Amino acid sequence: MKLYSFGPGANSLKPLLALYEKELEFESVFLNPAKFEHHADWYKKLNPNGQVPALEHKGKIITESTVICEYLEDEFPDQNPLRPADNFERAQMRIWTKWVDEYFCWCVSTIGWHRMVGNMVKHLSDEEFEEMVAKVPIHEQKVKWRRAREGFPKEMLDEEMRKIGHSVKKLEARLTTSKWLACGQYTLADICNFAIANRMDQGFPEFVNEKDTPAILDWLGRINERPAAKKMFANQPSEFNRK
Repeated sequence: MKLYSFGPGANSLKPLLALYEKELEFESVFLNPAKFEHHADWYKKLNPNGQVPALEHKGKIITESTVICEYLEDEFPDQNPLRPADNFERAQMRIWTKWVDEYFCWCVSTIGWHRMVGNMVKHLSDEEFEEMVAKVPIHEQKVKWRRAREGFPKEMLDEEMRKIGHSVKKLEARLTTSKWLACGQYTLADICNFAIANRMDQGFPEFVNEKDTPAILDWLGRINERPAAKKMFANQPSEFNRK
């Protein structure tokens, strides 16, 4: 089993943490986003969308971070299960994973592109930038790269920040009444939301802080203290400490 990913953050963190939690053996292949390795021809043969993560297992490729996590549960259901056995609770888990994929992830991602990703291409000449964009398979991603380089409209950034504030309130309300998101146990709902929410107290202190979100900070702390999370962060390379 082989996982192609960026470092342990955002969508790449989801299957990485699931693999460590389930104690499954796998080969980790780090792709450096600063070098646009996910747009390389060899990788697009594996995932034509040119996106990470992607899991290679039994000669087949599985893409989309949450789908990979579900696939691991399907293939290894008895290995440290991360899905509830009860069908209703499993449905609640999937409501949270659907929400993070369709709402929470996107607003945080836009701000991340504005603050960090755009800086990856601002040093390129117009010719070099267009050469890079030409290798991006998805039209919407091409548009996003151009916006990141030029600067996102203020009204778009304001709306995404509003959505982040709403998302944080939704998480805090749930975690005030429940130790874990979906039910009484730690599940993929927690892993997938943790992938986006981790370190928000540093990136979005106006929303996530001790005064306003004690339940979120407690939840983040408990996940970060899990042996699997500690091992993942210690073992996995990160784009933030590589050239």
